[in-house]
Amino acid sequence: MTRLSVTGQPVPESVQHLQVRYAKRGRMRFASHRDIARAVERGVRKAGLPIAYSAGYSPHPKISYAGAAATGVASEAEYLELAFTSPCTPEDVRARLDAALPDGIDVIEVVERGAQLPLGRLEASHWQVTLPGVRPAAAEQAVGALLASSRVEVERLTKKGMRRMDARAAVISMELDRRATAARPDGCVILRMVVRHMTPAVRPDDILAALAGLTPSAPPLITRLAQGPLEGAAATACPGTDLPVTAAGRERET
Repeated sequence: MTRLSVTGQPVPESVQHLQVRYAKRGRMRFASHRDIARAVERGVRKAGLPIAYSAGYSPHPKISYAGAAATGVASEAEYLELAFTSPCTPEDVRARLDAALPDGIDVIEVVERGAQLPLGRLEASHWQVTLPGVRPAAAEQAVGALLASSRVEVERLTKKGMRRMDARAAVISMELDRRATAARPDGCVILRMVVRHMTPAVRPDDILAALAGLTPSAPPLITRLAQGPLEGAAATACPGTDLPVTAAGRERET
């Protein structure tokens, strides 16, 4: 059945859904999710893509987002889905949309819905955290104490007031990236951690607050390397990274 707009005109139906993986880099990590969404809408229009629109008094483009990273966090694995009124090839959409988006929002991959991108099962994220001015021995001690604990509660101020959450429950794995740390001459520690998506959400900064005794000399640089599904209690290999996570939550080189 053909849908009609409020003016009585037919509304074109969606005939294709494409899933997009994009990165949020550089200064764009400070953009809010709303700012990112506005930039994507402008980029879709600039690229001339046949985006589908909703019906009603205020039609809006059919763009849905999944698992968006918080403001101030960089990411190599953000996801959205586009609904089109006519079919396009994924590679053509990737090239056109990437060229139309501002610097710092980079389209990495576009596939048909149901392909390898796990939009329906974003259950855990793989994070890299750079801690300036933190000594490896202190970081190793704090990480060991956190992993040895059964529960570590932290507080975060939300729109509904102060909220307490168990940061330890979200941590599947955490360890120092010793090779990356050793390669940095500026005296910093680099952590890798796999964090389960929970309700309420436990963010990387919540987990950093649970690491007792660590005081970086500058704000940490947090980057999501990948996100993907969990299989039972284990994270599967996440797309977009060559460091799959095994059932024990430890990284291995491929």
